[in-house]
Amino acid sequence: MAMLIRLMFLLLLGWAGRADAAPGWTEFPVPEGSGPHDVAPASDGTVWFTAQAAGALGRLDPRTGHVDEFPLGRGSAPHGVIIGPDGAPWVTDGGLNAILRVDPASHAIRSFPLPTNRAGANLNTATFDHSGTLWFTGQDGIYGRTDPASGEVRVWDAPRGSGPYGITTTPEGAVYFASLAGSYIARIDPMTGTATVIEPPTSHQGARRIWSDSHGALWISEFQAGQIARFDPGPQAWRSWRVPGTQPQPYAIYVDQHDIVWVSDFGAATLLRFDPATGQFSRIGGQRGEVWIRQLLGRPGVVWGADSAHDRLIRVAEPK
Repeated sequence: MAMLIRLMFLLLLGWAGRADAAPGWTEFPVPEGSGPHDVAPASDGTVWFTAQAAGALGRLDPRTGHVDEFPLGRGSAPHGVIIGPDGAPWVTDGGLNAILRVDPASHAIRSFPLPTNRAGANLNTATFDHSGTLWFTGQDGIYGRTDPASGEVRVWDAPRGSGPYGITTTPEGAVYFASLAGSYIARIDPMTGTATVIEPPTSHQGARRIWSDSHGALWISEFQAGQIARFDPGPQAWRSWRVPGTQPQPYAIYVDQHDIVWVSDFGAATLLRFDPATGQFSRIGGQRGEVWIRQLLGRPGVVWGADSAHDRLIRVAEPK
């Protein structure tokens, strides 16, 4: 009986393969009540994050652990942040219903509000295309673009209404977004703004976040289906992998420079690494407890995540 119990325990441990002990796991606390949602590492080594619960944009210096938070305005509830081609953090602020640019030196804020007839868009995530135009999503059923030079903001109704969530740009410059409520991904025509739906083979999968690998294939966290999927636009081919565990809920997804896929699983409150070459998941070593990472982003050699439940940022350094 003891041997049987030990065998069952080892099988349970194998739900995500062995813990990957190689990458270095570091936790950085941010001010209590920040509710960090998204994170964006900058080229100077600092890391910007949206303090959604505090209505602020935060900046961490990993070398010292020092954190500054810059209020974004009354009613602010920032969701996404990315570093633009200009080196500045750009924020999708659902509370202010505006795209914000924060000057990294002066911290001055430039606001690009959505049209007045697009109130309550529930702004989510943004990406820059290769022309320098910023594209964004809103869960209330919109997607749009901002021209940083002219300040023009245009908004379109999303197919099937509410749901647009993650968004990404491929190496070729194509822009795709995922719809959580709509359970699809879509490609945006940059000239007309038209979004063409691409139907995943799994229905009601809850496509949440989306990221492109170095070959232009799209990786999607299918939150409701408990799996990650890959769509190759060339042959129009889909493939999916079930996230290990009893009730997986893949939330954040990010593809690093080696085309390794990183996934946060809300069902198991953990961070996973997926190798497309082997089809194997592994749990990142160093985790001392539960983590609910809503978004992942990185630079060569390091991956960052925002754990909103515990007011901290997570850094995973790859082995040199």
